[in-house]
Amino acid sequence: MNVPHSLKLLLLLVSLACGCKHTPVAEAHSSRHNGWELSDAHADRERLQVLKDRIARNEYKDIRSIIVIRDGKLLVEEYFNGATAQQLHDVRSVGKTFASALMGIALQEGHLRSVEQPLSEFYDLTKYQNFSPAKASVTLEHLVTMNSAFEGNDNDAQSVGNEENMYPQGNWVEWTLNLPMDPNAVSGKRWSYFTAGVVLLGDVLNLRVPGGLERYADSKLFKPLGIERYQWVYTPQGAPSLAGGLQLAPLDFAKFGQLYKNNGRWGEQQILSPEWVARSLSRHHATTFPGDSYGYLWWNKVYRVGEQAHETFYCSGNGGNKIFVFKDQPLVIVVTSSAYNRRYMHKQVDEMMEQFILPAVLGR
Repeated sequence: MNVPHSLKLLLLLVSLACGCKHTPVAEAHSSRHNGWELSDAHADRERLQVLKDRIARNEYKDIRSIIVIRDGKLLVEEYFNGATAQQLHDVRSVGKTFASALMGIALQEGHLRSVEQPLSEFYDLTKYQNFSPAKASVTLEHLVTMNSAFEGNDNDAQSVGNEENMYPQGNWVEWTLNLPMDPNAVSGKRWSYFTAGVVLLGDVLNLRVPGGLERYADSKLFKPLGIERYQWVYTPQGAPSLAGGLQLAPLDFAKFGQLYKNNGRWGEQQILSPEWVARSLSRHHATTFPGDSYGYLWWNKVYRVGEQAHETFYCSGNGGNKIFVFKDQPLVIVVTSSAYNRRYMHKQVDEMMEQFILPAVLGR
């Protein structure tokens, strides 16, 4: 934002006269947007207004915010249904992907040796129920790609390892390590959405990083990104839960997405290695959802606008919460929503993306 010299002089004289501290206009403007510089790129505001009107009429339900970052600058910032810029949003399983980032940092700092480390290096599994060589050979990579052979499937209400069976337990880690293995599955060969596996990954990190996971995440991820306000959900043992529920402001969720768009770099600091970003944003396994693939706790899909296909990796959480990082477009998009457990929660976001948001910011 350019401030005329005469206005700067007037502001300075006023501040000197009243003895008050003056905050430059540009600095105050940046502060209102959590440090994001505003973009002057074109966006179809008429199309976006149609979307906003539909949200206001509750045709798209429970939407809380839409953020679009283009070329690293803030292009669209909208809040709905009483939400505000400073409000922390519960984006449920979007928080799982932070486990992937923290795992990458721990690996590059030597607190973990390899993604191929098996659970047997971290736990004496003979002390838990249903011990087997198959359980001992489950690796960190199996957990971060959701293809371990634990008998756990959050999309199957009858699964013994369904996450809803975990939450009432007094010790989530112990409960997970006691689970049986699926005799019809082989780790690395079958994808199954398994929240308890991410809880195990979080526990491994909490055991291995100096000072514990909460302090480590603050110093190695949040502070470098300029994220000062956040709220964890905790396990019964008082450790941050990486199962989901981490709350940030929408513009700070956008920083997390932009970190990956920047190949792990934020400002002058290389927070994640480019190699880890590339491995994370790779299609490791097909999922049980048509057209979707899975990386290191990142989903992958393709949106179509007209005849154009736009591939994106994204974090996803109950309620229709998303952080999108587009592969071939300079875009990071955040949608927060409180449509928890509603059948339409993800479908309406897909429709908004293809019919309104992407056409508006891509000029189509």
